[in-house]
Amino acid sequence: MGKLVPDRRAAILSLAIAVAAVLVLLAMGRPPICECGYVKLWHGQINDAGNSQHIADWYTPSHIIHGMIFYALGWWLFVRQGWGGEHGARWGIVLAVALESAWEILENTQMVINRFRDVTANFGYSGDSVLNSAADIGWMAFGFWLALRLPVRVTVALALIGELVAALVVRDNLTLNVIMLLFPIEAIAEWQAAGGVH
Repeated sequence: MGKLVPDRRAAILSLAIAVAAVLVLLAMGRPPICECGYVKLWHGQINDAGNSQHIADWYTPSHIIHGMIFYALGWWLFVRQGWGGEHGARWGIVLAVALESAWEILENTQMVINRFRDVTANFGYSGDSVLNSAADIGWMAFGFWLALRLPVRVTVALALIGELVAALVVRDNLTLNVIMLLFPIEAIAEWQAAGGVH
């Protein structure tokens, strides 16, 4: 079975896309770092001013899982469907970084920030710092790398563990975020609120 092994050109292009995303976010007026004035490796509260402002938080597993999902998508496109011919598989990481970068930019538009506030557990969400967005792209790349290196069953197990732990600790995760952003369910909102999340 083929794998999505990037080469030097793909790695350089991926880095260029990530840098472009950072520049776009700065041009959008996003704060470079937390407006608190310092940088933390981990921030464990999801509904305060430090959420999505530092290097890692309870949404980091979601971005790692993005990388796993994007790896699967790239494998399906470049290996299974044969897009890009014989050497197409090297471009999987480029697709992944482009998708994650696009999401980081979209996520920080006022429209999406307001949507997060209205229907998800992140009622105090004010958008990401540029540092956090850059870190999220990095965490996604880490998830992609894990999917490249690990057996499929181990990758799936890690994704499920990440989702389960986040749901148990903060009553939120990638699955719940997607559901609530697209099709808000009152029962989920009530469950999150009962845990002090909302």
